[in-house]
Amino acid sequence: MIVRQVLVRTVRFALLVTLALSSLTACARKTAIMDQATMSDFATRYAAAWSGGDPAALASFYTEEGSLTVNDGAPSRGREAIAATAGAFMEAFPDMVVTVDSVNLENSHAIFRWTWTGTNSGPGGTGNAVAISGYEVWTLSGDGLIRESKGHYDEAEYQRQVRGD
Repeated sequence: MIVRQVLVRTVRFALLVTLALSSLTACARKTAIMDQATMSDFATRYAAAWSGGDPAALASFYTEEGSLTVNDGAPSRGREAIAATAGAFMEAFPDMVVTVDSVNLENSHAIFRWTWTGTNSGPGGTGNAVAISGYEVWTLSGDGLIRESKGHYDEAEYQRQVRGD
């Protein structure tokens, strides 16, 4: 009787361990960052969305609760706020073109390096051309969308070009 109880407990423990390991493996796969080819394709489509003039299309690259921060400013949280931020840039630079310089994995984040060109010809614009480079540090979700993007570019250089100095 004691041997049978020990055997039953051992089998139960083994099943629990197997289930726990299966769950952990599934979670690890779900949160794994995408491979290089998939990441490059994603970055190319993301740059095209910035260039396409449709803020909602750009926001669709983010999770519902995602965030976009530009130069350590206040984050735009959620797709609606992200679309508003993108829309402001798109309105100010209707001919904006964002190109991919590179995208790669660094630690647990993807680094998207880009070049942005456009003319500040939107409402109240200066008519001056701008060409800047920058990068975004992405934290990706398990479903392959951006959970958090922290964007960086040289703000002083951007302002200089907008003013035409």
